[in-house]
Amino acid sequence: MATKNPKHKAKIQEGDTFQPESFTESFEKLTDSPKKEEKQKPKTGRPTIFTQHIANVICMRIAEGESLREIVKTEGMPDRTTVYDWLLRDEAFANQYARAREEQADTLADEILAIADENPEVDYIRDKHGNVVDIKIDSGYVSYQKQRIDTRKWVAMKLKPKKYGDRMAVEGVEGGAAIKTEETGHNMLFDLIRNMEMTKRTGG
Repeated sequence: MATKNPKHKAKIQEGDTFQPESFTESFEKLTDSPKKEEKQKPKTGRPTIFTQHIANVICMRIAEGESLREIVKTEGMPDRTTVYDWLLRDEAFANQYARAREEQADTLADEILAIADENPEVDYIRDKHGNVVDIKIDSGYVSYQKQRIDTRKWVAMKLKPKKYGDRMAVEGVEGGAAIKTEETGHNMLFDLIRNMEMTKRTGG
C-alpha cells in the first residue's frame, strides 16, 4: 500500500484554495526585467567663464542682425550682465564685439532695402461688373513698414556713423579751426556698458 507524502499535507490545509498561475502570468515574471532608470541630464547653469568660442558665436549672430537680448536667451549662452563684464575686462573681445556691431549696420541696411522692395498690401475697388476701378494701399501697413525702416536706419546710423550718419559734431576749436569729430559706435557702446555697470554696482 502506497504511503502519502506528508509534505503535501503541510502545504494544503483544509479551507485553502489553490489558484495556479496562468501561463501568461508565469511567462511575464520570467521575461520581465527591471527597467533601467533613465538618467536625467544634470542641469547646467549659464556660463560665466569667458571662452573664445562663445565670443565668436555672439559676435557672429550680432553681425547677422540679432540683438544681444535674443542671443542670451539661447541655451548655453551667458546672461547679458556676464557679457557686459567680459567686454569691460577683455579688450580683444571688446574690439571684436565693436566690429560685429559695425557689421550689423550693414545687415540692417540690407534689411531696409528688402523691406522697401516688399509688395504693399492693397485693396482693389471694383464696380458692379467686377472691374477694378481703384486701388487703395492699406495705411496701417504703410505706417508699420515705415516704422521698421526708420528703426533700422536709426540704429545703423548710431552703429556706423561714418557710413550711415548724416551729420558731424563740432567739439571745439584749435588754432582757429573747428575740430570735427564723429562719435563712433565703439565709444557709444562702451559708454553705455560703463553706465549700466555703475548703475548695477550702486544699486540704482
